[in-house]
Amino acid sequence: MCIIGENIQIISNLVRKAVEERDAKPLQELAKRQVEGGAQMIDLNIGRRKKDGHEVMPWLVEVIHKVAPDVALSLDTTNTAAIEAGLKRCQELGIEALINSASADPERLERTMPLAAEYGSKIIALTMARSIPATADGRVQLAMEVLLPKAMELGIPMENLYLDPLVMTVKGMQDHAPETLEAIRMFKVLSDPPPMTVVGLSNVSNGVPSENRSLINRTFLVMLMAAGLDSAIADPLDEAQNEVIRIVEERDTSTPVGQLLVNLYDATAAIEELDPSLVDMGDPKQAAIYKTLQILTNKVIFADAYLRM
Repeated sequence: MCIIGENIQIISNLVRKAVEERDAKPLQELAKRQVEGGAQMIDLNIGRRKKDGHEVMPWLVEVIHKVAPDVALSLDTTNTAAIEAGLKRCQELGIEALINSASADPERLERTMPLAAEYGSKIIALTMARSIPATADGRVQLAMEVLLPKAMELGIPMENLYLDPLVMTVKGMQDHAPETLEAIRMFKVLSDPPPMTVVGLSNVSNGVPSENRSLINRTFLVMLMAAGLDSAIADPLDEAQNEVIRIVEERDTSTPVGQLLVNLYDATAAIEELDPSLVDMGDPKQAAIYKTLQILTNKVIFADAYLRM
């Protein structure tokens, strides 16, 4: 599982201030912490940045590369000029780059995907046009009819194309979670070789009380991994999440929680429901995972206090 560190994002007051003042130090410290937490790529989210994005992105690429020379960079902006400026600097420094992102919207697709072909970079393709389809079938249709054909036309190899089914929050939109899982499964049979897959993991817990966000994120991550997920834009500073990834990848069943997570992974991979008899509801940690699973499979309506119900 490739974790793309999400923490350098312009909505953060620390990041915004550092960018405005061109103060590299706090950004470099944040990059180093993410790498130490296991990030294999770092997302550089500068937002729309219309006026100076073409200056900010290459500057960011350079300052982050100085402290994380072996880490790939995700160039995250809707400003095409900023993306191209960042790609040029990555090319000059020999950095593997990922464009975040294109979509099936014709205008955005034509502005962005050709850059991946020109610079030989990877690219995230969002399975949305003007809006996000409500179903897995709708997202797969956009991938099949728009995104994959365009990538093939431009000569972008499937290993460089990352399809994103778009994760939505469980708070009011939990019916999207099963559709997201199904979309990941379906993406993996669209071509041979198959395209890669990616999600913005923390979106699933947007608006949720902070004490529950990590639990929801990491439980959904286990299910996504079982469905065929290759990478996630996520928080590498979340130690509990990192431990869950380790448990699943190593199939570590030495603890009751580890056994439950592996059982959840296996059930999801087989497109089956987790057997409730495998859960010790007297164990608070196991009970919390199971209750979260019920939310993510849309069996129980989400409420902020769902763990206490």
